[in-house]
Amino acid sequence: MEPYGKLATRALNTDLPVMVNILELTKDAKDPMPLAQGAVHWQPPEEALEKVKHIAWEPSTSRYGTHEGLPELREALTKKLREENKLLKSSVMVTAGSNQGFLNLVLTLCDVTDSVVLFAPFFFNAHMSFNMTGITNILIGPSDPKTLDPDADWLERTLSETKPTPTLVSVVNPGNPSGTCIPEPLLKRISDICRRAGSWLVIDNAYEKFVYDGPKHYCVEGNHVINLFSFSKAYGMMGWRVGYIAYPSEAEALRTQLLKVQDNVAICAPVISQYVALYCLEAGNEWVKNKVKSLGKNKQLLLEALTPLGKDAVTGGEGAIYLWVRLPEKHPNDFEVVCWLARRHGVVVLPGSACGVSGCIRITYGAVTLEKCQVAAKRLRNGLEELVTHGMVEKTCN
Repeated sequence: MEPYGKLATRALNTDLPVMVNILELTKDAKDPMPLAQGAVHWQPPEEALEKVKHIAWEPSTSRYGTHEGLPELREALTKKLREENKLLKSSVMVTAGSNQGFLNLVLTLCDVTDSVVLFAPFFFNAHMSFNMTGITNILIGPSDPKTLDPDADWLERTLSETKPTPTLVSVVNPGNPSGTCIPEPLLKRISDICRRAGSWLVIDNAYEKFVYDGPKHYCVEGNHVINLFSFSKAYGMMGWRVGYIAYPSEAEALRTQLLKVQDNVAICAPVISQYVALYCLEAGNEWVKNKVKSLGKNKQLLLEALTPLGKDAVTGGEGAIYLWVRLPEKHPNDFEVVCWLARRHGVVVLPGSACGVSGCIRITYGAVTLEKCQVAAKRLRNGLEELVTHGMVEKTCN
């Protein structure tokens, strides 16, 4: 049935979320192995869940919380930013996940007539936030084909030559969907380029704790830099919805506008969830490190499963929970391949076209236990061997 009235152009011009499409195509698959959605298989620390039980009965839990977040949580986060991230001049606003934090920033910083910058492959939800707020001038920058690092030379040319200057530049570190850790010198250069141009730099640090052998995660700070963080992955709090914005403390005008947006989008992050986040911080970094370390075996299993595609097919993967994989040239329609893998082989991955680069797939190794990852890796390898040798036999995509 057609809707009675008109629908907003900005909504009509926004693609259906890729994860909605993924769930739709897998609904008929038998026991699908989930290697598509960015998630982890663990829950918050047991002690955090135990502590929060009595909070549910507190009357204040059912009332509105302060817009910026529980004072004790913000205090703990400010300490964490200073000690772990070396962000000494940043204030905190707690949001219902970092996705909401990003939307808050787009609504606060950007007009619909502004231009903004992403780097491909990009995080699809960032692109959707621009679309849903009516921003159509989205400049997509290239990344280094070997490392998937953002191309700083392109950024410098673009910010100097584009008039008016793009308002906002967004990067994810470690990368989603690439799993790339941006080296500190490059991150500082990107920051300097944005500062000289008068552009905001928004850095999504959702996977800050997901770094493996060798690379490290770095943050930068400045009056033009805003950092986003999340509890979802590190502490297994996907459904609890807690993230936070770290913005320049001296920018009082920015804080005022953020409060306006916060009041209209969420008012506050769920109070009980904020307490869980606070107790997660009390559990300490070692708890997270042990969980992240355990993913190394998953990662290795999937790397081995990808060998039928050749040694140069996989890029990135040194951070976050993702591997970025190029498909054989004779199979450029990545969504069709994803659909085929799901329905014929029972393994679900994400099409690269959702992230601005066709002919690729994103694989996550965080959402399944080691036991299930062994099953998923076997299915994935079987599917890729068949794809390379025989093509997509018995195509079932509509």
